[in-house]
Amino acid sequence: MEGSTQTDAKIRTDYGTDSSSRGPGCSLRHFACEQNLLSRPDGSASFLQGDTSVLAGVYGPAEVKVSKEIFNKATLEVILRPKIGLPGVAEKSRERLIRNTCEAVVLGALHPRTSITIVLQVISDAGSLLACCLNAACMALVDAGVPMQALFCGVTCALDTDGTLMLDPTAKQEKEARAVLTFALDSVEQKLLMSTTKGLFSDAERPWSGEEGDAFGIFPSPPASPGGWRGGGLSR
Repeated sequence: MEGSTQTDAKIRTDYGTDSSSRGPGCSLRHFACEQNLLSRPDGSASFLQGDTSVLAGVYGPAEVKVSKEIFNKATLEVILRPKIGLPGVAEKSRERLIRNTCEAVVLGALHPRTSITIVLQVISDAGSLLACCLNAACMALVDAGVPMQALFCGVTCALDTDGTLMLDPTAKQEKEARAVLTFALDSVEQKLLMSTTKGLFSDAERPWSGEEGDAFGIFPSPPASPGGWRGGGLSR
Protein backbone atom coordinates (compact mmCIF):
# COMPACT_ATOMS: atom_id res chain seq x y z
CA MET A 1 0.00 0.00 0.00
CA GLU A 2 1.42 3.35 -1.07
CA GLY A 3 3.33 5.53 1.34
CA SER A 4 3.38 2.91 4.10
CA THR A 5 7.13 2.94 4.67
CA GLN A 6 7.43 6.73 4.77
CA THR A 7 4.40 7.10 7.06
CA ASP A 8 5.64 4.44 9.47
CA ALA A 9 9.05 6.09 9.67
CA LYS A 10 7.45 9.50 10.31
CA ILE A 11 5.34 8.23 13.19
CA ARG A 12 8.30 6.41 14.72
CA THR A 13 10.35 9.63 14.59
CA ASP A 14 7.61 11.82 16.05
CA TYR A 15 6.50 9.57 18.89
CA GLY A 16 9.22 7.01 19.53
CA THR A 17 8.59 3.31 20.11
CA ASP A 18 11.02 2.30 22.83
CA SER A 19 9.02 -0.30 24.74
CA SER A 20 11.71 -0.47 27.42
CA SER A 21 10.72 3.01 28.63
CA ARG A 22 7.33 1.90 29.97
CA GLY A 23 6.81 0.64 33.48
CA PRO A 24 6.21 -3.00 34.33
CA GLY A 25 2.81 -4.72 34.28
CA CYS A 26 -0.32 -2.75 33.40
CA SER A 27 1.11 -0.01 31.22
CA LEU A 28 0.96 0.55 27.47
CA ARG A 29 3.65 1.10 24.90
CA HIS A 30 3.70 4.39 23.01
CA PHE A 31 0.89 4.48 20.44
CA ALA A 32 0.05 6.82 17.59
CA CYS A 33 -2.45 7.14 14.78
CA GLU A 34 -2.57 9.07 11.52
CA GLN A 35 -5.56 9.23 9.16
CA ASN A 36 -6.14 10.06 5.49
CA LEU A 37 -2.77 8.77 4.34
CA LEU A 38 -3.75 7.09 1.08
CA SER A 39 -5.48 8.57 -1.95
CA ARG A 40 -7.18 5.53 -3.45
CA PRO A 41 -9.22 4.20 -0.49
CA ASP A 42 -12.26 6.11 0.78
CA GLY A 43 -10.62 6.16 4.20
CA SER A 44 -7.25 5.14 5.61
CA ALA A 45 -5.29 5.11 8.84
CA SER A 46 -1.98 3.98 10.24
CA PHE A 47 -1.88 2.74 13.82
CA LEU A 48 1.29 2.19 15.82
CA GLN A 49 1.61 0.36 19.15
CA GLY A 50 5.22 0.24 20.23
CA ASP A 51 7.02 -1.35 17.29
CA THR A 52 3.84 -2.95 15.92
CA SER A 53 2.43 -1.02 12.98
CA VAL A 54 -0.59 -1.63 10.74
CA LEU A 55 -1.85 0.38 7.76
CA ALA A 56 -5.58 0.16 6.98
CA GLY A 57 -7.64 1.20 3.98
CA VAL A 58 -11.45 1.19 3.65
CA TYR A 59 -13.25 0.96 0.32
CA GLY A 60 -16.97 1.64 0.15
CA PRO A 61 -19.83 1.55 0.49
CA ALA A 62 -19.47 0.50 -3.15
CA GLU A 63 -21.01 -1.82 -5.70
CA VAL A 64 -20.99 -5.47 -4.66
CA LYS A 65 -20.85 -8.66 -6.69
CA VAL A 66 -24.22 -10.33 -7.10
CA SER A 67 -22.91 -13.52 -5.49
CA LYS A 68 -21.97 -11.59 -2.31
CA GLU A 69 -24.97 -9.26 -2.22
CA ILE A 70 -27.08 -9.11 0.96
CA PHE A 71 -30.48 -7.56 0.37
CA ASN A 72 -30.91 -5.87 3.76
CA LYS A 73 -27.38 -4.76 4.70
CA ALA A 74 -23.91 -4.09 3.41
CA THR A 75 -21.47 -6.94 2.81
CA LEU A 76 -18.38 -6.39 4.96
CA GLU A 77 -15.09 -7.98 3.98
CA VAL A 78 -11.70 -7.88 5.71
CA ILE A 79 -8.41 -8.63 3.98
CA LEU A 80 -5.29 -8.97 6.14
CA ARG A 81 -1.94 -8.98 4.37
CA PRO A 82 1.17 -10.13 6.25
CA LYS A 83 4.43 -8.22 6.10
CA ILE A 84 5.93 -10.83 3.79
CA GLY A 85 4.52 -13.82 1.94
CA LEU A 86 0.94 -14.85 1.38
CA PRO A 87 -1.88 -14.93 3.98
CA GLY A 88 -2.04 -18.15 5.95
CA VAL A 89 -4.29 -19.74 8.55
CA ALA A 90 -3.38 -17.16 11.21
CA GLU A 91 -4.31 -14.27 8.92
CA LYS A 92 -7.63 -15.89 7.95
CA SER A 93 -8.48 -16.38 11.63
CA ARG A 94 -7.70 -12.74 12.41
CA GLU A 95 -9.75 -11.63 9.40
CA ARG A 96 -12.78 -13.44 10.79
CA LEU A 97 -12.39 -11.90 14.24
CA ILE A 98 -11.94 -8.39 12.84
CA ARG A 99 -14.90 -8.80 10.47
CA ASN A 100 -17.19 -9.99 13.26
CA THR A 101 -16.12 -7.05 15.42
CA CYS A 102 -16.76 -4.52 12.67
CA GLU A 103 -20.13 -6.05 11.78
CA ALA A 104 -21.22 -5.55 15.39
CA VAL A 105 -20.84 -1.76 15.16
CA VAL A 106 -21.16 -0.82 11.47
CA LEU A 107 -24.71 0.26 10.54
CA GLY A 108 -24.80 -1.88 7.42
CA ALA A 109 -28.58 -1.61 7.12
CA LEU A 110 -28.13 1.98 5.93
CA HIS A 111 -26.32 0.71 2.82
CA PRO A 112 -28.01 -2.51 1.66
CA ARG A 113 -26.70 -4.32 -1.42
CA THR A 114 -23.30 -2.63 -1.17
CA SER A 115 -19.79 -3.68 -0.21
CA ILE A 116 -17.48 -2.32 2.49
CA THR A 117 -13.94 -3.70 2.28
CA ILE A 118 -11.25 -3.21 4.91
CA VAL A 119 -7.69 -3.94 3.77
CA LEU A 120 -5.06 -4.25 6.51
CA GLN A 121 -1.35 -4.32 5.73
CA VAL A 122 1.01 -5.41 8.49
CA ILE A 123 4.04 -3.12 8.46
CA SER A 124 5.74 -4.63 11.49
CA ASP A 125 4.72 -7.13 14.15
CA ALA A 126 6.31 -6.69 17.57
CA GLY A 127 3.43 -8.10 19.62
CA SER A 128 -0.31 -7.41 20.17
CA LEU A 129 -0.90 -7.54 16.41
CA LEU A 130 -4.62 -8.35 16.50
CA ALA A 131 -5.33 -5.42 18.84
CA CYS A 132 -3.36 -3.09 16.57
CA CYS A 133 -5.32 -4.35 13.53
CA LEU A 134 -8.61 -3.68 15.31
CA ASN A 135 -7.56 -0.15 16.22
CA ALA A 136 -6.34 0.58 12.69
CA ALA A 137 -9.59 -0.74 11.21
CA CYS A 138 -11.69 1.46 13.50
CA MET A 139 -9.73 4.60 12.65
CA ALA A 140 -9.94 3.85 8.92
CA LEU A 141 -13.72 3.35 9.13
CA VAL A 142 -14.02 6.71 10.87
CA ASP A 143 -11.90 8.36 8.17
CA ALA A 144 -14.10 6.82 5.46
CA GLY A 145 -17.25 8.17 7.11
CA VAL A 146 -18.82 4.72 7.47
CA PRO A 147 -21.80 5.02 9.85
CA MET A 148 -21.25 3.18 13.14
CA GLN A 149 -23.25 2.92 16.34
CA ALA A 150 -20.03 3.12 18.38
CA LEU A 151 -16.29 3.17 18.05
CA PHE A 152 -14.31 0.16 19.21
CA CYS A 153 -10.82 -0.64 20.40
CA GLY A 154 -8.70 -3.73 20.74
CA VAL A 155 -6.53 -4.63 23.71
CA THR A 156 -4.22 -7.58 24.30
CA CYS A 157 -3.04 -8.84 27.65
CA ALA A 158 -0.81 -11.71 28.68
CA LEU A 159 -0.30 -13.81 31.78
CA ASP A 160 3.29 -14.69 32.53
CA THR A 161 4.46 -17.83 34.29
CA ASP A 162 3.90 -16.40 37.79
CA GLY A 163 0.40 -15.11 36.97
CA THR A 164 1.28 -11.44 36.48
CA LEU A 165 -0.98 -9.63 34.02
CA MET A 166 0.75 -7.59 31.30
CA LEU A 167 -1.07 -5.19 28.97
CA ASP A 168 0.00 -4.65 25.36
CA PRO A 169 2.68 -7.37 25.45
CA THR A 170 5.60 -7.43 23.03
CA ALA A 171 6.27 -10.43 20.79
CA LYS A 172 8.89 -11.68 23.25
CA GLN A 173 6.46 -11.38 26.16
CA GLU A 174 3.75 -13.19 24.18
CA LYS A 175 6.13 -16.04 23.41
CA GLU A 176 7.11 -16.42 27.07
CA ALA A 177 3.56 -15.95 28.41
CA ARG A 178 1.40 -18.77 29.70
CA ALA A 179 -1.72 -17.24 28.11
CA VAL A 180 -2.47 -14.40 25.68
CA LEU A 181 -5.93 -12.80 25.53
CA THR A 182 -7.31 -10.19 23.11
CA PHE A 183 -10.59 -8.30 23.53
CA ALA A 184 -12.56 -5.77 21.50
CA LEU A 185 -14.79 -3.30 23.37
CA ASP A 186 -17.20 -0.63 22.18
CA SER A 187 -16.96 3.02 23.23
CA VAL A 188 -20.58 3.58 24.30
CA GLU A 189 -21.45 0.86 26.79
CA GLN A 190 -18.01 -0.78 27.02
CA LYS A 191 -19.60 -4.00 25.80
CA LEU A 192 -17.48 -6.94 24.81
CA LEU A 193 -17.60 -7.33 21.03
CA MET A 194 -15.01 -10.06 20.59
CA SER A 195 -12.60 -12.15 22.62
CA THR A 196 -9.98 -14.70 21.74
CA THR A 197 -7.59 -16.53 24.02
CA LYS A 198 -4.54 -18.70 23.61
CA GLY A 199 -2.87 -20.71 26.33
CA LEU A 200 -3.75 -22.00 29.77
CA PHE A 201 -4.99 -20.04 32.79
CA SER A 202 -7.06 -20.66 35.92
CA ASP A 203 -10.45 -19.30 36.97
CA ALA A 204 -8.81 -17.03 39.54
CA GLU A 205 -6.65 -15.44 36.83
CA ARG A 206 -9.55 -14.27 34.67
CA PRO A 207 -9.06 -10.59 33.64
CA TRP A 208 -12.83 -10.16 34.12
CA SER A 209 -14.20 -12.18 37.01
CA GLY A 210 -17.57 -12.49 38.65
CA GLU A 211 -20.92 -11.50 37.20
CA GLU A 212 -19.51 -9.01 34.66
CA GLY A 213 -17.34 -11.57 32.94
CA ASP A 214 -20.02 -14.26 33.04
CA ALA A 215 -22.64 -11.89 31.60
CA PHE A 216 -20.42 -11.15 28.61
CA GLY A 217 -19.76 -14.82 28.13
CA ILE A 218 -16.02 -14.25 28.11
CA PHE A 219 -15.41 -17.16 30.40
CA PRO A 220 -18.14 -19.71 31.17
CA SER A 221 -18.38 -21.73 34.36
CA PRO A 222 -15.15 -23.45 35.44
CA PRO A 223 -14.46 -26.76 33.68
CA ALA A 224 -14.83 -30.00 35.58
CA SER A 225 -11.25 -30.99 34.89
CA PRO A 226 -8.53 -29.48 37.12
CA GLY A 227 -6.42 -28.50 34.11
CA GLY A 228 -7.63 -24.90 34.05
CA TRP A 229 -8.72 -22.79 31.09
CA ARG A 230 -7.58 -23.47 27.57
CA GLY A 231 -7.52 -20.88 24.84
CA GLY A 232 -10.28 -20.41 22.32
CA GLY A 233 -12.13 -17.59 20.66
CA LEU A 234 -15.58 -16.08 20.44
CA SER A 235 -17.27 -13.04 19.02
CA ARG A 236 -20.61 -11.52 19.76
